[in-house]
Amino acid sequence: MSAIEQEVETRLAQAEPEVEVLLAEVAGPTTLRVFVDHPQGVTLELCERVSSVLAPLRETYALEVSSPGAERPLAKPAHYRRFLGRRARIRIRRGPAAGSGAGAQRRSYTGELVGASEREVTVAAADGVVSIPYADIHRSHLLGE
Repeated sequence: MSAIEQEVETRLAQAEPEVEVLLAEVAGPTTLRVFVDHPQGVTLELCERVSSVLAPLRETYALEVSSPGAERPLAKPAHYRRFLGRRARIRIRRGPAAGSGAGAQRRSYTGELVGASEREVTVAAADGVVSIPYADIHRSHLLGE
């Protein structure tokens, strides 16, 4: 977890404990993009409250706060476990993914999430089942149904 992700989660845990931070990332040199979820859904009012809590970060970043939408980002082992059976696209950072065999040089996998441990996610892709360590994942998201 990056320092900015940790700061966002810490601030929100204190002020809005039911808000789940799905992803907090620096996009470009000056934009902080935060995707949040809430058990009762994400409303404009919730996004405004989150923006208020994160106001000190606006000294450094332009802040974007939004709901995950249909192509919800997946960033934590719990996210992958929650959506087992759903289709996702996973882009990897570098080199081969564990167990990828002939497709070792691929940079992304699209398929059904079939397993998620504390160390890796397993995807049933078109050309076979592949296990990808979380450390190798650059970005991933669910695919709309």
